[in-house]
Amino acid sequence: MLREFRAFILRGNLVDLAVAVVIGTAFTAVVNAVVRDLLTPLIAAIGGQPNFGALAFTINGSRFAYGDFLNALVTFVMVAAVVFLLVIKPVNALMDMLRTEPDVEAPTRPCPECLSQIPREASRCAFCTSSVAPVAPG
Repeated sequence: MLREFRAFILRGNLVDLAVAVVIGTAFTAVVNAVVRDLLTPLIAAIGGQPNFGALAFTINGSRFAYGDFLNALVTFVMVAAVVFLLVIKPVNALMDMLRTEPDVEAPTRPCPECLSQIPREASRCAFCTSSVAPVAPG
């Protein structure tokens, strides 16, 4: 039983998952700090109110605290923007730079006259009706 437990713990995907959780937790703390310490005060400086938690209205004795929802919504949008701008865009740029596989051959090509996209095997452009030399399939 101990041998099976050791094999389970040392499985590659379990270790990868543990590392991902630890790094994800640390990254969450960093993103939350950027939003809380940099972006929220910036919004407060521009808009004059850093926390919308006190905003609410009452209808027939029922209190609707829409300020908490606004706080969560603003925080979500700011976290998504930070992740997109500081993680996704740089990683995509890095992956594009390091990409080694050739581009997949497109089923269309630009018309030399009007630059609209036409099928590769077309002999006439459907948009400007000019004759174009067809490209052999393959």
